[in-house]
Amino acid sequence: MIVAGAFVVAGASGSDSGPQALGSGGIETRPVTETPSPTPTPTATATPDAEDTQQRPFCSQDVKDAIQSDDAEAVVRAAGGGDEFREGVLSGRADRCIALNHPAWDWVVVNKQRPIEPLDYEPELTAPQTYSPIGAQLDPAAADALDALTTAASEAGVGDIGLESGYRSYAAQVEAYESQVASRGSTEEADLTSARPGYSEHQLGLAIDIVACDGTVCGSMYDFGGTPQGEWVSENAWRHGWIVRYEAHATETTGYEAEPWHLRYVGVEIATAYKNGGYDTYEDFWGLDAAAEYTD
Repeated sequence: MIVAGAFVVAGASGSDSGPQALGSGGIETRPVTETPSPTPTPTATATPDAEDTQQRPFCSQDVKDAIQSDDAEAVVRAAGGGDEFREGVLSGRADRCIALNHPAWDWVVVNKQRPIEPLDYEPELTAPQTYSPIGAQLDPAAADALDALTTAASEAGVGDIGLESGYRSYAAQVEAYESQVASRGSTEEADLTSARPGYSEHQLGLAIDIVACDGTVCGSMYDFGGTPQGEWVSENAWRHGWIVRYEAHATETTGYEAEPWHLRYVGVEIATAYKNGGYDTYEDFWGLDAAAEYTD
């Protein structure tokens, strides 16, 4: 798979996992002004204003300052919004300061072709106010965004939403995946519904499995798509920074069956560009190849 650019600042696991720590596995910190090793980038997407857009510098001082703040939404806004941010990545203009593979940023892409780097990455976590039967935790920005989503759904009169699953460690994903292999009878079948350890968005703290609830009595996530809550989320999740990650009829790209209950936090700016662009997969949004199969 193609990796777009490299960070001027990036992070590792544990307490040094913020975007300010460079690389993974203890690589030394580099100054913002250092040029990273060149890496392949996706082909630029042609737009009516592409030529003019590509003349403008992407890694401006405003973008660099936003990167130093560790605020992903601020970075995207400093770049001009979701559409401009995407175009900068696709065109290669963002190579000196932005990458799609760093797990501490909301826009990171993780799929069957792009494992989490490092595999033992652990995000900062907090508990959302949204009801969770198992006490699930999330990345702080994602936790706030989930609370905003569930509050909006309740105010819209569609009912309560609960958090069935949030952050899962690498070790927890080992158990989850092995359980699916056992219940489905093969790795091929398990791969349609469960990520292998190190390839799960849940390990980022940026993915959720949600369920329809009546107070603290909740249904199955497998029934979520046919509920009023599920229909409302499908239409409105983007307003709060979420996308439905595995849409129906997208298995050939994502490698997963439809999961209307599985949402991925990407931030309001990028989610808005995703919605307005009519995208069905996060891979297509970033101009990446299909990731239906693992490489091994």
